[in-house]
Formats: sequence, C-alpha cells, structure tokens
Amino acid sequence: MAIQPPNNGLITETAQQYFQGSQGFKGDLANTTSQSFITSFDTDIHMGSATSWSPADVDYALNNFKIYTSPTAVPGTWSEWVTAFTVTNGKTITLTAAPGAEQYIIVQLNILSGGKYATTEAEKAYGQTVEDNYGSYQYVKLKDIINNFIVGYVGAGKLIQNAKRTDVIFHAKRGLQEFSYDTLKSIKSSELTIPKSLTLVLPQDYVNYVKCSYVDQTGILHPIYPANNLTTSPFSTQAQDSAGIPTQDSFGNDIETESVTQARWHAANTSFLNGNNNFTNDLWAYNFNLIGDMGGLWGRRYGIDPQYAQSNGWFNINEREGKLSFSSTLVDRLIVFEYVSDGLATDLDTKVPKLAEEAMYSYLMYALISTRINQPEYVVQRLRKEKSAKLRNAKIRLSNIKVEEITQVMRGKSKWIKT
Repeated sequence: MAIQPPNNGLITETAQQYFQGSQGFKGDLANTTSQSFITSFDTDIHMGSATSWSPADVDYALNNFKIYTSPTAVPGTWSEWVTAFTVTNGKTITLTAAPGAEQYIIVQLNILSGGKYATTEAEKAYGQTVEDNYGSYQYVKLKDIINNFIVGYVGAGKLIQNAKRTDVIFHAKRGLQEFSYDTLKSIKSSELTIPKSLTLVLPQDYVNYVKCSYVDQTGILHPIYPANNLTTSPFSTQAQDSAGIPTQDSFGNDIETESVTQARWHAANTSFLNGNNNFTNDLWAYNFNLIGDMGGLWGRRYGIDPQYAQSNGWFNINEREGKLSFSSTLVDRLIVFEYVSDGLATDLDTKVPKLAEEAMYSYLMYALISTRINQPEYVVQRLRKEKSAKLRNAKIRLSNIKVEEITQVMRGKSKWIKT
C-alpha cells in the first residue's frame, strides 16, 4: 500500500497521488497573482505547448493533467482552470492570474475514469497517465542507475577514478539491450484485429517475436504458429522481362512488384493443409491419401507432418515490408502479438527491474574497466566473473519460480489412471 504521508523513504507519493493521481493545494489569503505550486508526483507533468492551457489550443489534448479550483472543495463545486499557467521542471505550476483568496486547487493527472473533480464530461481528465505509474515501485529508471553509479562507483579512492558521463550512458544502454533479450525479458504485447489484407505492421519498438495468438469469444488464447517451411515473404520481388531479366526504371533502379507468393498464400484455403475440410470439390489436400473409391475419406491425414496438424492458422514475418502476414482463415480475428523490445524505446526514462539493479552496476564496472588500456588483467577477470555471477542471480530472481507452483505441478504428476 502507499505510504500516507511519505516518511522520507523511497516512496514519495501519498495514497491520493498514487491511486487517484491528484494532489491538492490552497491559494494564499492575499489572492496574489503568479502563485506557484510544486507537485510531487513520481510522474512529471507536462504541457503540449506553452499555450495549451486553453481547451481551444490545438495541443491541449497533449497535456497529461488538468487543474481544478473550488471555493469550498465541496463535490460539484469544482471547475477547470482555463486561464494561463506555466509548468517548469515537470513539477512546478504557476498560475498567471489570481485564483481567489484561499481557493482550493487540485492538480489531476489524466486517468481512465476521468477523475472525480470535473462537473462536465468535457472537463474530465481522460487518459492513462495514472495507470502508467501503477506498479512502478518495482522498477528503477535507467537515468537513476547512471546517477547512482557515478556517485557510488566513480571518484577518488575508487576503482574507477574518473569516467565521462557519456561513456556511462553508452554502456548502460548497451547493458540494458543485452539484458532485455534474455534476462529482463522486455516482452510487450499488442491487441490487434487482422484486416482483409491479412497483414499488420510490426510494432515500432519490435526486435523479435515471442508468440502470436488469436482470442476466442471467451477470451482464451489459441496459438498461431509460424509458417516456417510452408511459405515465405520474398525480400526481393523484381519485375522481369520475357527473357527473365530483371527490369529497371528510368533511374536505373530495379522495379519491384507485388509478391505472387504472398498473394497466393493469402488466397489459399489453409484447411487443405491439415485435412480439416469436407472435400466437396478440391482433393488437393496436403499428404492426402484416398483409400478405396473416390467416395472414401479414410487416410486423408495419413503421413501429415505434425507441425501442420493444427487448424489455428499461420503467420510469418515479411521483412521487406516490415509486416506480419497471416493465413486466410484468420481474417477479422482478434489477435495478441507478443514481442521482445530492447528496452530503449523511451531513452533514459526506460525502467529496469530492481531485482536486476545490482547486475547493471556490475556490468557497468566491467564494461568501463575492460575498455581502458593498461588495466591489470586480474582486475578485468574478477569484474567479468562478478558481472556473470550478478547476471545469473538476476535471472534466477526474475524467473519468478514459486514453491507453491512447483508443488502444484508435481501433484498433477501423481494422478492415478483408473480403468
């Protein structure tokens, strides 16, 4: 639970700030202009532009908060502040005009519910700034790791006497990338609907896929399998003349055409691959083996490759276009695409699990020392072993294996099969 009020520990938000995303202030008795109020959210507040305090401003929707005022703080008396104000350092709000003597003031971060202070629908602070902060205590920002490392590991009398901040940032980013692939498991997921074109653009921060599934009416995931050897999306689709020679445009560049392979794959009835059809007219089923006369259907799955013995559908990555390509049976399906990112999509605000924080410090120590000349080899090797050990510990911690879960699985292995 959130600490109420904060007691100089690592939690700096009150319960109201964490759960509701709001913080209250009170104007001064003299009702002066240019009053400033310092917020203490973990999330920085920001405006879309210098003039986006006005709902009429084109960048108004880019603000991640709203301000409400009330003379009594009684529900139903709040109104949105739509007079000029400024934000500095992501924390301090300065109201240009006087808000009123001892006026109650609320800063509300955008929240899915819109908050509880607006009196009209238009005044509600819709968004998910508050939800993005939920659960953030389990992480530490990359910029904080960099600052902590410089304070704790760099200086006179320490193994690293001096280090450029740019060098630390570079190695921290590289470390986070390497950690993200197999230790931190920066797995993200996107919920999408497959259009008639049977293709979807890869996510902006995509590095590699984990799995793809379609969602049925009960919300259960069904795996969609990679096409592998079934089909491919050619990287080059050059136009050819009658002699088979690739043709070029007036600038000497090869002329690219639509992929015939992908077009045929999208048009194909993939039910023929697993024998899951009625065979009314088309008998060209994969590994189809009729026995007896044409009316018999015995053996239609004889010899089928197990990787094709499923009816969920297939997908493959079109590297040339940067898209996902799906088989025809998945059109209009709701899917969940899970993929790995490198953890650097949002620069230094990237978050690292606290369970891997010590491993990051060890990585930085090794990376900085090993790239310098005239370093004792025994020191480099000691730091390398320490880095590997800390990384191994981080993997174990992040594996999240619970004794109760192991026990539950083992209990399932001791069932009696009754006949």
